[in-house]
Amino acid sequence: MNKTFLHVGCGPLNKLRTTAEFMKNDWDEIRLDIDESVNPDIVSSMTDMSSVESDTIDAIYSSHNIEHLFAHEVPIALKEMHRVLKDDGFLVITCPDLQIVAEYVAKGHLTEKLYDSGMGPISPIDILYGHRDSIRKGNHYMAHKVGFTANVLNSTLQGVGFQSSAVARQIRQYNLWGIAYKNKNLNKNELGKELTKHVNLEFLADVS
Repeated sequence: MNKTFLHVGCGPLNKLRTTAEFMKNDWDEIRLDIDESVNPDIVSSMTDMSSVESDTIDAIYSSHNIEHLFAHEVPIALKEMHRVLKDDGFLVITCPDLQIVAEYVAKGHLTEKLYDSGMGPISPIDILYGHRDSIRKGNHYMAHKVGFTANVLNSTLQGVGFQSSAVARQIRQYNLWGIAYKNKNLNKNELGKELTKHVNLEFLADVS
């Protein structure tokens, strides 16, 4: 029997643009987004997923959307994710790493290109405040309202009730990757092994 993962804040993407684990045939995807134009299965905000029943989801994938919330909304959204997960369910989350971005800004490189993305060139200012060109074109969902370091993200996950969690830094891609289990108590090494099913830890700094 297939397992189900909830793709929170999916945008136009589907499971083929998630992780190596979630792309496998034994995972079924439910796409959830606040933007009706991306044709999600569920139109919903991360902070109110009342259309999803409690304790029904095997896993959640959240990629580059939690930074679009206000700081006070982050625990609300994470508690919603915790609520809909089954007892042994887990969350995989990735978002910008503000620590490495701040290092570039401190050197005066606020608007210099860091890398090219599918949306075009990305500079530290885009990572801090949201993709400027998308916002200029009217997509205000792309604005960033909060940010995280590895320690802040990990403590936030634990603070909303996840039993065990770990966050690693993908420094070359300016990202954080986290994994959190609702009610399973895994140690740091076990969490790292689970995270490697989703992202190659060779490109990550130590799991915290």
